[in-house]
Amino acid sequence: MTTLRAGDLIEVTRAASVQFVEPIRCRVIRVLDWITYDGWCWLDVYQLDDKGDAVARRSIFVQPAGLVVHRRTAPVPVGRQRRSGSKVTP
Repeated sequence: MTTLRAGDLIEVTRAASVQFVEPIRCRVIRVLDWITYDGWCWLDVYQLDDKGDAVARRSIFVQPAGLVVHRRTAPVPVGRQRRSGSKVTP
């Protein structure tokens, strides 16, 4: 099964769910932890237009194995985080 993360750019086609006769491009906001059938999941996504701008926020029910992942998010390096206004001492 495809592992999805926030920020992934995906194409949702009929292979992911029969409701997507016309493919749509989306950016994943989050994978919802709702209980579903095996091999299915709920995603919060921004639907993108031809320029890559978000035009709608949607929750979609899909089979991740049927999604086309165009770009994975880069891993975030683990480092020290600081609160605003606080000093970081080495």
